[in-house]
Amino acid sequence: MDYSQIITIDPGKRSGKACIRDLRITVYDVLDYLAAGMTQDEILADFPDLTETDIRACLAYAADAERRLAIVPL
Repeated sequence: MDYSQIITIDPGKRSGKACIRDLRITVYDVLDYLAAGMTQDEILADFPDLTETDIRACLAYAADAERRLAIVPL
């Protein structure tokens, strides 16, 4: 998924964390809600500015971040 038009990073907003469409909702927030057991429908009900595509973009962004993570042995 190309999330480049959905996930934005602005140093002046939320301390430069990855946000959704220049909103003040971070990728971390959405992932944390999902990890806590909230369903996609519950998240969308709590945050009406979000879309299903936004949530999928958060997952794709996290997958890419994990893919780029390099573990250096000590």
